[in-house]
Amino acid sequence: MSDKPKRPHHVYTLLVEVGRKDGDGLPEHASGAALMCYASGVDEAEAVRETVALMKQAGLAPLDVTGYGSLKDREAEGHDISDEERALMQRARDENSVVVAQTTAFYEDSKAQ
Repeated sequence: MSDKPKRPHHVYTLLVEVGRKDGDGLPEHASGAALMCYASGVDEAEAVRETVALMKQAGLAPLDVTGYGSLKDREAEGHDISDEERALMQRARDENSVVVAQTTAFYEDSKAQ
């Protein structure tokens, strides 16, 4: 057993872009998607690693991750954060997990939609 103190976890807002992969569950004609996530971690790098690992485990093909910082970072930058968003962040913290708040599919051309 370790006597090492637990580092506090924060919740980070991440935008994950995914490409296509067989069985990924994205709409048939989509070329990929963007997923807005709230991820718990001791730092943003850990939150990104955990989120990418989870996406791969779920059968998605993560291509890029953009981090928007922790709740405190976003508040300091003046972001307008709704009660619903705060509740999802709290859920990610409570469950030490990744919460996907929104998925937006991408389409190559307007006919496919």
